Amino acid sequence: MSPTLWQRLSVRPEIGAALGALLVFAFFSLGTDRFLSSLGIATWLDDASTLGIMAVAVALLMIGGEFDLSAGVMTASTALVTALLSVHAGWNVWAALLVSLVLALAVGAFNGWVVMRTGLPSFIVTLGTFLALQGLNLGVTRLVTNTVQVSGVRGAPGYASAGAVFASTIDLGAVRFQASVLWWLLLTAVAAIVLTRTTFGNWIFAVGGALASARAVGVPAVRTKIVLFMGTAFAGWVVGSCNILRFSSVQANQGVGLELHFIIAAVVGGCLLTGGFGSAIGAAIGALIFGMARQGIVFARWDSDWFMLFLGVLLLAAVLVNNRFQKRAERVRR
Repeated sequence: MSPTLWQRLSVRPEIGAALGALLVFAFFSLGTDRFLSSLGIATWLDDASTLGIMAVAVALLMIGGEFDLSAGVMTASTALVTALLSVHAGWNVWAALLVSLVLALAVGAFNGWVVMRTGLPSFIVTLGTFLALQGLNLGVTRLVTNTVQVSGVRGAPGYASAGAVFASTIDLGAVRFQASVLWWLLLTAVAAIVLTRTTFGNWIFAVGGALASARAVGVPAVRTKIVLFMGTAFAGWVVGSCNILRFSSVQANQGVGLELHFIIAAVVGGCLLTGGFGSAIGAAIGALIFGMARQGIVFARWDSDWFMLFLGVLLLAAVLVNNRFQKRAERVRR
């Protein structure tokens, strides 16, 4: 007997997030006229985009059984490197972007190598990286600028072409989209294809679900996890590049605390905290829920403190729903 449509959908990690997104969309669409205006749509998509870029990369890492608490501060570190080199050293923006990318990938590779080499929990290793990067951001920025901010990137050579890639706007009908929205969609599509259509995607699920068994059948666990950590660092570089080229300034403490939002978005999107189960598309939908709720609360003129209550309830509901869907998926596969 072939499975029903509901049975096929119920094994998908992102189904809970999709239903939640529809509810949030319907609620704020009916609750405030501004939500579906051209400016409203552009605002909540913009809010969701940078969070979504990071959430997708964090989701892949969580499916692989690890966490990266340095992901939030990485967005500031990469932006600061780009700004300091282009503004204070006179470099072309593209050269500065390349250096910041190399440094980001090096930090990601270091995180993965230490985790796999020592066997320490990634929570501890990346917490150490988070503190180190935060200290470097503040110390170096203050040393060079005597403040905790770097600005003036718009006057650097190469800004126009780099800004066109990372900070331009695109009009689609009456809605003006930021370039970060396109990056979000592109990286989500790439991550989804990698996760579901490639051998590397199978390796991610394998090392997250049962590391010892994955190693026993020849999965290159060390390489897989190092690449995943480099993936979150790359996503941090993309977000940092979008931010510095769009706003032309960066604060040394920018991004601190957002790492928990990335993890929550991934969990809302169907990822389990124990690894081995999740979805890149679900993480993108989780970020969309964030954007719609955060801006919907503003449009409805509610106290913004209610958003934290929303986050707490959303996280608890997502954990319960994800566990239920995982058990259902295991029964269907048997």
